Amino acid sequence: MMQKLMSKYIAHHVNPDNCVGCRMCVEVCPSNALSSKFNGSILTIILNSELCMGCGACVDTCPFNVLELVPRDEVETFRMEIDVLRPEKVEKRKYYMIARKVVDTSYCTGCGACTVCPPNGIIWKDGVIDFPDWVKLCRDCAICIKVCQRYKSIFKSGIGEVIEVKGAKSKRFKGQDGAMVLEFVACALEMGIIDTALMVSRDEKWKPIVVHVKHIDQLKSERIAGSKYSIAPVLPELNRIIKKAGKLAIVGTPCIVTGLRLLQKEIPLYNKVKLAISLFCMENFRYSSLMEFLEEKNIDVTKVKKFNIKKGKFIVEMEDGVFECPIKELDEHASSGCSYCTDFTGVDSDVSIGSVGTPDGYSTVLIRSKIAKDIYNYMISKGYIEECDVNMKVVEKLCKFKVKKALKKEENTLRF
Repeated sequence: MMQKLMSKYIAHHVNPDNCVGCRMCVEVCPSNALSSKFNGSILTIILNSELCMGCGACVDTCPFNVLELVPRDEVETFRMEIDVLRPEKVEKRKYYMIARKVVDTSYCTGCGACTVCPPNGIIWKDGVIDFPDWVKLCRDCAICIKVCQRYKSIFKSGIGEVIEVKGAKSKRFKGQDGAMVLEFVACALEMGIIDTALMVSRDEKWKPIVVHVKHIDQLKSERIAGSKYSIAPVLPELNRIIKKAGKLAIVGTPCIVTGLRLLQKEIPLYNKVKLAISLFCMENFRYSSLMEFLEEKNIDVTKVKKFNIKKGKFIVEMEDGVFECPIKELDEHASSGCSYCTDFTGVDSDVSIGSVGTPDGYSTVLIRSKIAKDIYNYMISKGYIEECDVNMKVVEKLCKFKVKKALKKEENTLRF
């Protein structure tokens, strides 16, 4: 019965720009309707409709909605070809260069963009990238290299392009400072710009967890509000859901936003992300390493109410007191890739938000895109926020400091 129903349909390349050349559709096709050929750096995927049985195996397998089943009687017989440009490689299935050049040299940001790997051959765990069963799983598509900011030596810095600079705090939410991240997400939901936001929450031991925020009431959770200071799998979660996702927002550090932009450049499907919010970031920590530091200081993480970094100090607010130490004490616990990073404000985002440059309880907001400006204007019109002045000299100073810090690291490290 199912075979008769499926035979009325035929596979069709409806979104060819999303094809990365993984050839997984070719491997599962039972009738050889799909095939591929190589011509130097060009891979061509070929669909011959005369051979297609309409079983749908290729549609189910394709990770990026390139293929769909359409009624057979609505399309003429065709032979369709998709050409995909691949980077140069040493030899077949040797794209492990991303491991040797980026991961093995502690150069990796840990953003997780490379987990876009179609057969799930690249995994993210606690900010570290791994390649189990690489030889067996690699499909030679090189999408991991195309979206790796460190393989491409992409470094952003400074304030970046900004439409407006604002200082504000939310009247509706409580957050790390002015809760403006929560307000942006809430307003984007209210306006219908997005239907889901990928945000970082935590468990009772402060382990970061990516959650899907669909309703404004979720933003009132104290586990979503506030900084976690641990690398979170925002892009791995985005890669997991992108095929079936609706209109999205993501909140992350600058490297996560740059990873998103590379994904959007290579695979238009990722334009489902309508709003990218970046947090100001000097450095971040692997969860396991941060917990090791807290254990050394005899801090019970289950009693921690808030983490903060302010005026060169790492501050831990607990139920029974406050712990402070110079941020330099955590240097060995920072993610190794952060040492090379030059982007403090997240110049690739739609809007960047941080506490630097505004009074306590307020956030500095760098509006970079029309969509972010529309959201901010909506907040004003609804009376959701209270504004203040911004001292951009402080922000600029930290931007320059981060560049200087990275250059110093660069001088002391043998680069590939």
